[in-house]
Amino acid sequence: MTDSGSGDATDQRGGTGVLAWVDARLPVVTGFRHEYIDYRTPRNLNGLWNFGAILTVVLLVMLATGIFLAVNYTPTAAGAFASVEAIERQLPSGWLLRSIHVTGASLFLAALYIHLFRGLYYGSYKRPREILWLTGLLLLVMVMFTAFAGYVLPWGQMSYWGADVAGKAVDAIPFVGPWLEHFLQGGDAPGDVSLHRFFVLHFVLAFAVLGVVVLHVAALHVTGSNNPLGIEPKGPRDTLTFHPYYTSKDALGMILFALLFAALVFFLPHVVFEAENFRPANPLHTPADIEPEWYFLPFYGMLQSVPSKFGGLLAAVGSILILFLVPWLDRSPIRSARFRPFYRVCMVLLVLCFILLGFVGRHHAEGGWMIAGRIALVYYFAHFLVLLPLSARTERHVVLPESIAAAQGHHATGHDA
Repeated sequence: MTDSGSGDATDQRGGTGVLAWVDARLPVVTGFRHEYIDYRTPRNLNGLWNFGAILTVVLLVMLATGIFLAVNYTPTAAGAFASVEAIERQLPSGWLLRSIHVTGASLFLAALYIHLFRGLYYGSYKRPREILWLTGLLLLVMVMFTAFAGYVLPWGQMSYWGADVAGKAVDAIPFVGPWLEHFLQGGDAPGDVSLHRFFVLHFVLAFAVLGVVVLHVAALHVTGSNNPLGIEPKGPRDTLTFHPYYTSKDALGMILFALLFAALVFFLPHVVFEAENFRPANPLHTPADIEPEWYFLPFYGMLQSVPSKFGGLLAAVGSILILFLVPWLDRSPIRSARFRPFYRVCMVLLVLCFILLGFVGRHHAEGGWMIAGRIALVYYFAHFLVLLPLSARTERHVVLPESIAAAQGHHATGHDA
């Protein structure tokens, strides 16, 4: 007779081998299979749902390259630029690591904006996915802070003056502004202390982002994924197993994304690198055009479209904070914009205004761009505070499909899934 506690390699689930032995005591294999192999997912997810997996992979690439860059980086005003140059020119494949890291930052923010747009368009913030939405927005804020801190680290001309502009913007906050500016910069101007603090902030936040991603994915697996119809799955015929259907779809999406990534790294590096930043920081020479990276330009446009410095900062910060209220501002029981024609038009205008604000930031809100920026800014806030709550009144007589399968004309039984 075999003693069940004797450490036999055969576990109680009937498997054999080391994995079965571990799984009997710590069910990681069973958990992984349940959450990523047999996990039931709506059968109608489109390509916009690929960006969740893409963001995860790019984040891991950013962390890996960031660690290698950090061990060769010197976080001092005298040594930062020289250490980056040494990474580019002397470290074996250092130029490639840095190019992957910088390109990854741009594409990560681009994918994140698309991911956010998808959530707004298809109503992924509605009950019961409020926590999923809030953790996603927390990730957005953390990534933006991480990206800005990383932008300062090369200590080139744009890095230095970007930090200087950010410090002056923070200084406009009543009462606590001067203290915050001094805390970030460690003095009256960016220098050793501020560079060291930005380096620590960049490194710590990068791993904090990974932790919140785990929380975000856990929230997703509790509530299940939304879908383009915004209809909850009614049964097995409305869903598919995550593997092989969506693992193969995600793999295709990642291959296409990797091709774009490689094209930027090897053939179009000037798209993601700022030429002015290849010059060492010079506090005595202000660049002709100080502007942030493209992914901050819409918020820079908001900052410049308001005459008051504090008002501009309030608009830029408020444009993100208002997103946290969206689950409660949108009172419509319908999720997807596919069944909300008025909201669909509003979403198109919102995206156009966001892009327009980016051009306003690029042109420093001068002349006609100032007027365009103010119009776009007014619409941005009106979309969430006025049009979104009122849109429910136009959707009272909308009839939704009975199920996902019915909407797709799928009449097979659950056995086909």
